[in-house]
Amino acid sequence: MHRREFVSMAFGLAFLAALAAFAGSDVRLLNLDKDGVILDGYDPVAFFTDNKAVQGTGTYRSTYNGAIYQFASAEHKALFEKEPAKYEPQFGAFCAYAVSVGRTAPIDVHTFSIVNGRLVVQHNARAVGLWNADVQKNLANADKYWPAVAANGGKQIKVD
Repeated sequence: MHRREFVSMAFGLAFLAALAAFAGSDVRLLNLDKDGVILDGYDPVAFFTDNKAVQGTGTYRSTYNGAIYQFASAEHKALFEKEPAKYEPQFGAFCAYAVSVGRTAPIDVHTFSIVNGRLVVQHNARAVGLWNADVQKNLANADKYWPAVAANGGKQIKVD
């Protein structure tokens, strides 16, 4: 084997090893503001307890999985800290419908819904309508595509 072939093969193997390591990693893609706050600063617990979007405050904050969460009350903060995964928005707080078709889009927190005990948020009224046309199928697709969408930095992926 010539030196050039060996170097090329070694580079190729190193690239494949890095790709395999990346594919097996827990890639986090989060819809955060410039300060690292998720959900535009709205209280994630309020979606469940008050069934509405309630603005959080910097007085009550918690960090979980790389995002800063804000709460409307100390009680909501305590509930979140007891079971953060229960209140964590799905799909990095990106539009659930967009993820179901293989990409990300920003959200409007007033388009939220709780599906199977999970907080999902949409981009706008149009996305809500498309999501609601078949919620369970769209949720299954979003679950299926989210790892690849996150690994691709939110850019469009190939879907079925």
